[in-house]
Formats: sequence, structure tokens, C-alpha cells
Amino acid sequence: MTSTRVAVLVGSLRADSLNRRIAEGLVANAADGVELEIVTGLDELPFYNEDVDGDTPPAGAVRLRETVAAADRVLVVTPEYNGTMPAVLNNAIDWLSRPYGAGALVGKPVGVIGATPTPYGGKWAHADVVRSAGVAGATVVEDVTVSQSALEVDPLTDPEVQEKLAAAVRTLVDFTSAAAA
Repeated sequence: MTSTRVAVLVGSLRADSLNRRIAEGLVANAADGVELEIVTGLDELPFYNEDVDGDTPPAGAVRLRETVAAADRVLVVTPEYNGTMPAVLNNAIDWLSRPYGAGALVGKPVGVIGATPTPYGGKWAHADVVRSAGVAGATVVEDVTVSQSALEVDPLTDPEVQEKLAAAVRTLVDFTSAAAA
């Protein structure tokens, strides 16, 4: 049986961040036949600059592009910083979007989830990821988006939230684009 490989991009660099812990929980509880891998090294990427993205791009950018290109799906797990996605995530999407029209995200099914201690659960950041990934050529799976408020519930232990997150991963894994069908 072949596995579905899902590259997981975490928008928070903090080791004990809620969203990192959500991603780690999803990895630990992945269904049979599903391999989720948290992509490391986002903090080592230089800010995207076409001048350094030539014949020999930075090693971290090459690793990121190869990891995402080898995955079947991409899951973004991110908080919201000042009403938008964290800079580290935006930068990763910039690196993945190049070369234009042939970047590692082109045609790749992408979903976004996350939690924040706000009433909105990161909706603005998640909308920005959806827009940016779509512009980069990804096939955004809209039914995957989960923006969970962490004000009145612990997303790490609440069974209802855990099921929403697991269902989002299942939807992403089961997604078949109309072009592929």
C-alpha cells in the first residue's frame, strides 16, 4: 500500500507553540497510509530575493522545495500575527512559488488549519495563506480550513476540536482535483 505524504508547514517558530503542538499531534496520530512530516528549517531561510535564487539557491530553499515537491499534499498549521500570516510562513511560500509557474506548490493540494487565542481563531491568517498559496499555483482545498479559537477550549485536548482537525486532514488526503479525476 502506498502512503500519502503530507508536508506540514508550521507558521510558528516557537518550540512550544500551540500550532506546533497541534501539528505534532496530527503527525503522532496519522492514519494508516498517511505520512505527515513537519518541514524543518523555515527559520534558516533567507528572505526571498531573486538575486540569491539563481543557479545555486540557498541550501535551505533547495531542501524546502524538494520536500514539498516530493509530498502529495501540503498542510499549513499556523497562528495569526497582527492579523496576517507569520513572516516565516509567507517567506516559505515565496520560496516555494519560484520559479514562477513551476514552483513546488503548483498543482499541489493545500489546506490550512490553526488555532489562536482570539475569537476568530486565525481566520485572517488562514485567508492570507489560501490566497498566497493559490497565487503560487497550489490547489487550495477550501473544505480543509479550520480556524479554531483557543479562548474557551483547549484545541489539544477537546475531542470535538480534535475531530475537526482529523477530519480536515482526511479531507486533504482524500482530495482529488477535477483535473485528476
